[in-house]
Amino acid sequence: MSDTGSYFPRWHLKTEGRILPDERLPAGQTMVLGLQHVVAMFGSTVLAPILMGFDPNVSILFSGISTLIFFIAVGGRVPSYLGSSFAFIGPVLAATGAAVGFPNPNIALALGGIIAAGALYALIGFIVTLIGHRWIERLMPPVLTGAIVAAIGLVLAPIAIASASGTSGTNPDGDQLSRWIAILTVAAVGTVAVYAPGTTRRLPILIGGALSYLAYLTLANGFGLGTPIDFSGVAAASWFGIPHFTAPVFSASAITLIAPVVVILVAENLGHIKAIGAMTGRNLDPYLGRAFIGDGIATMFSGAFGGTGMTTYAENMGVMAVTRIFSTLVFIVAAAIAILLGFSPKFGALIQTIPGPVLGGLSIVVFGLIAATAGRIWVENKVDFAEPRNLITVGVALVLGAGNFKLDVGGFTLDGIGTATIGAIILYHLLGRTRLSSRPE
Repeated sequence: MSDTGSYFPRWHLKTEGRILPDERLPAGQTMVLGLQHVVAMFGSTVLAPILMGFDPNVSILFSGISTLIFFIAVGGRVPSYLGSSFAFIGPVLAATGAAVGFPNPNIALALGGIIAAGALYALIGFIVTLIGHRWIERLMPPVLTGAIVAAIGLVLAPIAIASASGTSGTNPDGDQLSRWIAILTVAAVGTVAVYAPGTTRRLPILIGGALSYLAYLTLANGFGLGTPIDFSGVAAASWFGIPHFTAPVFSASAITLIAPVVVILVAENLGHIKAIGAMTGRNLDPYLGRAFIGDGIATMFSGAFGGTGMTTYAENMGVMAVTRIFSTLVFIVAAAIAILLGFSPKFGALIQTIPGPVLGGLSIVVFGLIAATAGRIWVENKVDFAEPRNLITVGVALVLGAGNFKLDVGGFTLDGIGTATIGAIILYHLLGRTRLSSRPE
């Protein structure tokens, strides 16, 4: 059955092998896979607003709403989850003068800048839709998108390691139990992905995380090893509650600092589309402009009510890479669950009981898969690393990302993602085309 001419695909039932965007699994499996995507995005989608001093429940709510906006924008043909963008953290803190991890008294100013970035992002999407995407590809060819995807995975690596090691302000060196739990989590995820029978093999993040959660609960709460999981917050939280919304305030200085983040968002989304296209074997380039528009509108809508800037989430791309499930219907379920979490303090409190080492172990797997996806982009597009221009550009981008190299440019702070993205683009085009050195036959 063809879905040619229809805005949304007609999802065809398939129960084994790779599940493509216009295919679907049985309803029960789709529900569980949606929950797995919520687990995968939760740590980062909550962490980003916490670092910026935003309300995490608002960001969780708007991650679900934003995912639905993106789904509609691309006609349900590009599998993506939208969550809190880390690219906004540095500029938001610089624009508001807030300290990392503390309540931000100037959230309203940041929201105005976030909305401006979303508007500029959507405008780029409309331009791409009208005149095509080739100019974006010339600006950021596969060698660059692969480098940017890899840099994103690498710049997130210290976050995963810190969580896996149990480091904190009072315990900068971490502890051994946390490290062993993180290792157990990685092993559990890998074992489920490779050896689990039947459909359970499709749920490595969810099952592996649950097994590690139970192991930590047994050791910490049962035997007194490590910090016990505290369920008092779950008991005290109400089942239903309205998040704390904030209205934006528009300031020229804040907009000037935050709006340029759109360069990073475009590169992230382009890399995401290319990576998903490589994994599914489909050309998703025609949806690039609509993807930018969806991301931009979602960011504007989130910022209008107190949420963070949104972006297509690499964490969920990692889940797709390991499960080989790309059905876009899964993300409808994930979005619905996130919206419920946003309105339910009790569910939010329960998921926040997941121990840091378990989240750290999951992050090691997911962030690693993000970085590894770059290899697939390069292979699928036959990137020639014998050409010095490609080799130097990728090498520099990877080190800038892995080292989280930060740079202040006229009061605008670029973190590792920003310097790797913008640095790679500038370096690649400055080097121009080089002549291949002679190689032996």
